Amino acid sequence: MYKLFKLRNRKNKVAMELYSILVIQARRPHFYRYWGIPDTPDGRYDMIMLHAFLVLHRLKYDHYNTKNISQALFDLMFEDMDKNLREMGVGDTGISRRIKQMAKAFYGRIAAYEYGLNSPDNALEKAIERNIYRNVPVAQEQITMLCKYIRQEAKNLANQRTKRLLNGRLSFDALL
Repeated sequence: MYKLFKLRNRKNKVAMELYSILVIQARRPHFYRYWGIPDTPDGRYDMIMLHAFLVLHRLKYDHYNTKNISQALFDLMFEDMDKNLREMGVGDTGISRRIKQMAKAFYGRIAAYEYGLNSPDNALEKAIERNIYRNVPVAQEQITMLCKYIRQEAKNLANQRTKRLLNGRLSFDALL
């Protein structure tokens, strides 16, 4: 029993470390100042979801060894969303509904971003415009720069060793 608790605690610690790193990256002022990401709760949520996608996308390459960390990261992310909604004053009855909507939106983004990364056309640009820049005036150059960053980070993360990630170590490249 103690061994199971110790393993679960280690998994949660690694997930927390990975999540902390991706949140710090998602909150970099460059995204909001230069690339036109709305600096709003929705815009910050979108950037956290984007970076979570990138990390989960990388972890998927070695699914056998990373499935527990991937699940712990996903769970932690939505626990954090729950906590943030509560801090913003959303009541208990509204939280469950909102979290379900957020999870559904995240799954949709995963599918769209995954398809966009693997598609030779501009599917990623369309997905980013639709999901991150929805209802916001944006220059095509800003969409292009964000998509270039996403592709660069997908490659950067693909080159990071699984063992490093399983130890809670993750690094993002400098912004373009």
